[in-house]
Amino acid sequence: MKGEIISIIICMGIVTYIPRWLPLFFLTRHRLSPWLIDWLDFIPAAILSALVLPAIMTAGEPRHIELFRPELWVTFPTLFFALKTKSLAGTVVIGMGLYWLASLFI
Repeated sequence: MKGEIISIIICMGIVTYIPRWLPLFFLTRHRLSPWLIDWLDFIPAAILSALVLPAIMTAGEPRHIELFRPELWVTFPTLFFALKTKSLAGTVVIGMGLYWLASLFI
């Protein structure tokens, strides 16, 4: 039993490591075109928005759009503050404070 668990952990490590290593290995030997580099810059924003947007806009099971969620109303002023100040700590404090206020009234 213990040997099976260790072999599973090792195999999971290999399966996780190979997809991360292969692109790094092959792409370091080639110069990437500028349009591909520009396109790759959009991936983190796309992943973040795909993870955050459903949590902000939807509720219930099955998921449905709910417009009077405190998360949705707090998102816009917090995003505006983050874009203006570029302060992570300030954005977190503002977002938490606004969420607290919104949960009192909504």
